[in-house]
Amino acid sequence: MSSTPSTDLSGTVVAFAVANEGIEQVELTSPWQAVEDAGGTPRLIAPESGTVQAFEHLDKADTFDVDVTFADADPDDYDALVLPGGVANPDNLRMHDDAVAFIGAFVRQDRPVAAICHAPWTLVEAGVVDGRRMTSWPSLRTDLSNAGADWVDEEVVVDGRLVTSRNPDDLPAFNRELVKMLAAAGS
Repeated sequence: MSSTPSTDLSGTVVAFAVANEGIEQVELTSPWQAVEDAGGTPRLIAPESGTVQAFEHLDKADTFDVDVTFADADPDDYDALVLPGGVANPDNLRMHDDAVAFIGAFVRQDRPVAAICHAPWTLVEAGVVDGRRMTSWPSLRTDLSNAGADWVDEEVVVDGRLVTSRNPDDLPAFNRELVKMLAAAGS
């Protein structure tokens, strides 16, 4: 019998929380694919129904269908939460009380959460970074530190059930740790 957790995420439902515009596309699609490849089921949650607009840096990219709005979403229906970045995405998302409450519930319940790039801004808004070791896009260092986080400049940081990374270049490590965390939570 292996001591390494299985990466079979069958039955695992992962919420991807985004604003309706401004998501860094690769920070949505790459972890989404990692969850699917491991057998998990990703679901897109946004403030408004319809579609969300992703970007490749500042250029419009693809749109994606919303599965459920934050107003209709119950955190208990999901096993984990992924917060993609993009500058505009978390800045917009943190202005929606339903989204902030949904996201804060995951961290307060010590459930698996993964945030990349600018996404930790929403965690700051939810008041759940105090005492956490984490990383992000460098411009968030002061915001995270002022909110009580121990900010470090590393490719990926795992602090309990919180995984954070800095930017799209870190996606291989971010996805690896996300899937590993989800597999461990399910075993």
